[in-house]
Amino acid sequence: MTTNPLGKSRDIEDPYAIFTAGGFELRLLKTYKLAKNELKDPLVRWHTVGRSPMTYGSWEYGDIYRSEVLNNFHLTYASPEFMDAYLDDPIISKEGKNL
Repeated sequence: MTTNPLGKSRDIEDPYAIFTAGGFELRLLKTYKLAKNELKDPLVRWHTVGRSPMTYGSWEYGDIYRSEVLNNFHLTYASPEFMDAYLDDPIISKEGKNL
């Protein structure tokens, strides 16, 4: 059995990835599945922390669907672990080339 390299929660200051859109920022702190298995499930969740103008600079933790992140945000930072895990993902690898 393969262990999930992104399955251990990280601190806000050391996320696996950062996604932005307008004044919104999401930081990926943990994934629940292996990257190769996420493509088979449309309801994959990621554990994130986010802030926006509506949170007045404070962070809000929670799970969000992977599809919501990838459809509405742009990847602005990716850790080496994140890029290794999602190397074969067509959406993420395309975004990661622009970093």
